[in-house]
Amino acid sequence: MVLTLSILVFVMVTGLLYFFGMKFWVTPRSAVDRIMESGVPMNQQVAHPSLAIHDLLEKLGNVIPASPTDMTAARQKLFAARYRSTNALRIFYGVKSVSALALPALIWLLITQTGVATENQLFLILASGGLGWLGPNEALKPLISRRKKRIMRALPNSLDLLIVCVESGLGLDQAIIQVSREMAQSYPELSSEFAITNLEMRHGKPRAEAIKQLGERAGVDDMRKLCSTLVQADCFGTSIAQTLRTHADFMRLTARQRAEEKAATLAIKLVFPIFFCILPSLFVVTVGPVIYRIMHVLIPMKENG
Repeated sequence: MVLTLSILVFVMVTGLLYFFGMKFWVTPRSAVDRIMESGVPMNQQVAHPSLAIHDLLEKLGNVIPASPTDMTAARQKLFAARYRSTNALRIFYGVKSVSALALPALIWLLITQTGVATENQLFLILASGGLGWLGPNEALKPLISRRKKRIMRALPNSLDLLIVCVESGLGLDQAIIQVSREMAQSYPELSSEFAITNLEMRHGKPRAEAIKQLGERAGVDDMRKLCSTLVQADCFGTSIAQTLRTHADFMRLTARQRAEEKAATLAIKLVFPIFFCILPSLFVVTVGPVIYRIMHVLIPMKENG
C-alpha cells in the first residue's frame, strides 16, 4: 500500500511540475526567443516536448482500428469542442488507447497491494479498461457544453452589431467580417465561427450553404434559427436589416421568457438549501439556548426538589 501511494504521489508531482513548467517557463521562453530572434540555426533548435507527445499519440491513433461511423461521430464531437486540426482525430484515439491501457495497469497495481478477491480482479480490470476507453468521450461533453453557453451568451451582442453594420450600408459578407473582427477578443468562439464562414464564402461556397453550415457548427438552436432566417431572406430578396431586427426582437422576447421560467423555478430549487442548510442553523440559534437552560437549570432544580 505504501508503494502504491508513493507511485501515485510521484506521478501527481511530476505531472504538476510538467504542467507548470510548460506554462510558465518553456512557453514564455520560446515566445521571447521568437520575438528577439536569437539566431539559433533551425537544425540546432530543440523540438518542443509537446510535439513529441502529439506525434506519439498520433501514431497510436493510426494503429487503433475504428469504424467509419465511430470516426464520424468522434470527429463531430471534436469539431464541436473546437479541436479542428487535421490530426485531432488520431490524437484523440491515441489518448483513448493510452487511458485504456494506463487505467487497468493502475487498477491492477492497486489490486495487488490491497489484496482484492481473485474472482473480482478480472472484472475490475476489464471495467477499468472500458472506462479508460470511454472516458475521453465523456470528457468532451463539458467542453462542448461550455462552448455552446459562450456562443449563446455572445449571440445577442453579435446580432446587434450585425444589425448596426448592415444598416450602415455594409453587405452581409462585409458585416460578417466586421463582426468577426470586433468580437475576436470578447467572444473568440463566435468570432472564429464567423471567420470560418467568411473563408468558406471567399473560397467559392454559396452564401446560403456557408450560413447554413455556420448554424450546424455552432450547435445552438438560436444560432440555427438566425442562420435559417438569413438564408430565407437571401433567397427571397427581402431586406436583411429588417429581417435581423425582427429576429432580434424575437430573441429578446425568447430570452425574457427563459428568464421568467428560471425565476418561476427558483422557489422550488431553494427548498433543499433552505431545508438542509438554513433551517438547521436557525434551529441551533433559536432552540439551542432553550435546551441549554433546560439542561442546566430546570433539570437540576427537579433533581434537588
